[in-house]
Amino acid sequence: MYCANVTVKFIDNSIMNKTDELNKLRRIIGLHKRWDFLFMITGIIALMIAILTFIALFAQMLIDGMPRLSWDFFTSFPSRRPESAGILSAWVGTTLVMLVTAATAVPLGVGAGVYLEEYAPKNIFTEILEINVTNLAGVPSIIYGLLALGLFVYQLGLGQSILSAGLALALLILPVVIVATREAIRSIPVAIREGAYALGATKWQTVYDHLLPYSSAGILTGIIIGLARAIGETAPIITIGALTFIAFLPPSPITEGFPYISFEWLTAPFTVMPIQMFNWVSRPEEAFQLNAAAAGLVLVVMTLTMNGLAIYLRYRMRKNIKW
Repeated sequence: MYCANVTVKFIDNSIMNKTDELNKLRRIIGLHKRWDFLFMITGIIALMIAILTFIALFAQMLIDGMPRLSWDFFTSFPSRRPESAGILSAWVGTTLVMLVTAATAVPLGVGAGVYLEEYAPKNIFTEILEINVTNLAGVPSIIYGLLALGLFVYQLGLGQSILSAGLALALLILPVVIVATREAIRSIPVAIREGAYALGATKWQTVYDHLLPYSSAGILTGIIIGLARAIGETAPIITIGALTFIAFLPPSPITEGFPYISFEWLTAPFTVMPIQMFNWVSRPEEAFQLNAAAAGLVLVVMTLTMNGLAIYLRYRMRKNIKW
């Protein structure tokens, strides 16, 4: 009888202990759920503040600048009369500068990213190089402008030209392209590399035929993000001497006679959309403020178009990839 009572008490104590442990576990889970809910609400509020701020600013810019958007606005040079001023030289200069930036930063950035991820030996020099590349992505843009002024304008004698501006912006976005390339390649499963090596592929064949095609969507996204940042930069362009008022266009890249391509435009003076907006905003007349709003609207649409194109191409590339 005594043994039976002891056994019953032992069973009761075990059940009570398990019940206490379950209650304690429920309290911990409930506390974590409350913290998760609080964090989710905080994140939603932060996101809504950012989105609503952008919507409010964009709506104000749309209201102010939409009436000024017309064909004449895109095909007219800047003027001292706000009603006849346009952005022809600004958007042409922006297009040419971004062409030089993309032609420079994309091959260099992708090549450097492939080398660091696939070919570079793992030593102290490579680690220092990787740290510097990552840190360069956060360097203020004015530093790149000063670097371009000393190197491209004075040392190499390129002058205050489209080529100098494009190279300056290429330096600015080069770390972004390198980091995006490395992350895209790093996301490829190891089985892809092992399968290629097992079939006798060389290092370059593995990179060219497998890693680059599979990571092209991520690389492209990084490139477009970098170009979207470069298109709105002002400090490096001002530093190397972009004109605030220009009433002529650079020479055309395409000519009528052989070889049908001209590079004279690379050495021409220029202006860009942010510089033109800065010039108009600094004027006291309200009409120039409306012109600046219209130019800002065009610049925002160009940036959103680039990001939308990146999303579309990334979707198409990922859809066509067969793992």
